[in-house]
Amino acid sequence: MMKRRVVITGMGGLSPIGNTVPEMWENAKNGVCGIDTIKSFDTENHKVKVAGELKNYNPEDYMDKMQARRTARFTQFALIAAREAMACSGLSMETEDAARCGVNISSGIGGLPTIEEEHYKGIKRGFDRVSPLFVPMAITNMAAGMVAIEHGFKGSCTCIVTACASGTNAIGEAFRQIRDGYADIFLTGGAESCISELGIGGFTSMKALSEEPDPKRASIPFDKERGGFVMGEGAGVLLLEEYEHAAARGAKILGEVAGYGVSCDANHMTAPLEDGSGAAACMMQAMEDAGITAEQIGYVNAHGTATPMNDKCETLAVKSAFGDAAAKLLMSSTKSMTGHLLGASGAVEALFTVSALADQFAPPTVGYKVPDPECDLEIVPGRGRTMDTEYAMSNSLGFGGHNASIIFRRV
Repeated sequence: MMKRRVVITGMGGLSPIGNTVPEMWENAKNGVCGIDTIKSFDTENHKVKVAGELKNYNPEDYMDKMQARRTARFTQFALIAAREAMACSGLSMETEDAARCGVNISSGIGGLPTIEEEHYKGIKRGFDRVSPLFVPMAITNMAAGMVAIEHGFKGSCTCIVTACASGTNAIGEAFRQIRDGYADIFLTGGAESCISELGIGGFTSMKALSEEPDPKRASIPFDKERGGFVMGEGAGVLLLEEYEHAAARGAKILGEVAGYGVSCDANHMTAPLEDGSGAAACMMQAMEDAGITAEQIGYVNAHGTATPMNDKCETLAVKSAFGDAAAKLLMSSTKSMTGHLLGASGAVEALFTVSALADQFAPPTVGYKVPDPECDLEIVPGRGRTMDTEYAMSNSLGFGGHNASIIFRRV
């Protein structure tokens, strides 16, 4: 069967550096750091004091009070990002076959703050008196379900949960559905919001988070002094569409999904394979899927979490997958500006990667100061750089050994 081309016709998102895609991308290009002291709870008894929270976010600017109260924060983010992607695409469901329109919106943890709040209520008032909305608000698939309801998409509606690889896996699997003929349109990406006492506490106790109090030196991927990641929140949603379908309705094409690779380290609950071979296999698979060579990729949006192990292993993986071409590659971690959005990270980074190709501009790894000989690729420190490339890759590596790589093509 002939593989169909899959293009991007809509993008929407919220992150610590902007509440729309144009605002996010402008700030990413300019190296604006969205990490600051935590405002949503009192951090006095916490070792971690900083995170990437959304700025000037009020759900009632986007939905009525009733919907805001009945919807978990991560689901609110998904709904808002999906609306922006739909508006950007100009798609009208009145002329579409709803059964050929799917949703795949991931989340790593889902409604964790809701679980916390209702548990407190249960201890106080009795567990039979927790909110009747507790379960539908907390479950991880509800963002995908609510997006499908709002837009009337009646095809496949799923939610991939692969920790920090979730967003990239969601986009990759949606790409395959369209390419292989099962659907014509997909709203896909990820949403996450777990900057809460339990969320921050859990990652702190496993020594994953940076305890650096200075927001500008907390998320420093590939820097020798890195000490862990900084939690972020937000959502990214792309509208993927079969190329002929998009062309027939005169849609503006923002980019193309060219290839997707997925693998598992099958090694450890949280640590990546030390030689980076699992991640390398996934990158090579994505290149093979796209039918291109490493030399054709000019930019990589790295997973780049700023944990000591991840950045070292990802550097090895890129060198292994790209061979001699790794030396000429521009690679950056936008987590230096947004923090780590867990299950939404791959989705927001896909928005940045598509935008980087469109503008031929590699966003910077901000806050980077101290070179690490074990992370010796060109990671675009300080300021972004112009580039000239047709293809770019975005990588996501998750707890459980999940690896996902996606390649985008400039159109």
